[in-house]
Amino acid sequence: MIEVRGLVKAFGRKVALRDIDLTVPAGQTLALFGPNGAGKTTLIRILAMLSKATAGTVRIGGVETTQASADLRRYIGVVSHAPLVYDSLTGEENLRFFARMYDLVDARERVREVLEQVGLFHRRHDPVRTYSRGMVQRLAIARAILHDPPILLLDEPDTGLDQQAAEMLHRLIRQLGGERRTVLLTTHNLERGWEWADRVALLVNGRIVFDTPSSAVSAAELREVYRSHVGESTP
Repeated sequence: MIEVRGLVKAFGRKVALRDIDLTVPAGQTLALFGPNGAGKTTLIRILAMLSKATAGTVRIGGVETTQASADLRRYIGVVSHAPLVYDSLTGEENLRFFARMYDLVDARERVREVLEQVGLFHRRHDPVRTYSRGMVQRLAIARAILHDPPILLLDEPDTGLDQQAAEMLHRLIRQLGGERRTVLLTTHNLERGWEWADRVALLVNGRIVFDTPSSAVSAAELREVYRSHVGESTP
């Protein structure tokens, strides 16, 4: 579902991604770890077609992104560092707005469904400016899954979530992955990402230096791998 070959991204003389090869098949959840500045967000932005690669190819569902129409973005749901919701609107109004953008049929029912999935139905009529940081993140997740995309790109989706909300996100990711949806997520929480994902990978200095099924490594072993590549600043 996601195929990357020889991906390079440079910002002037600074190279953020170096010869990345990565394949994520349908139905797999991949957790990508790495220190700040490793290139995780840059990779997410390129996969989401929000940034262009300097070299290499990216295919989404077999379609090369440089040759794709804007409609290909409908196959992707993105949660980024910016929640991309409107503070002055209620949670429900936000999702209805995005439902119109995606021309959703029976939008009212779909909005209700995703609000219940992320635990915000009881706050659906409240302005987003009254939400906590974790609630805003829940709404961003609801926005990302609203149009039922086959691919989810989640850049630190657990940021600002309390333990209860993180458990909700875990259940949601497992549910979505079980529906043959492809999920690529980044997180600084090694144990959480290992628990959530079918596969784990480590990005350091723009290169993937480790990639294995979650079942092939324990959380403690993953932490040691991270420490061996990154140093003592293990999250």
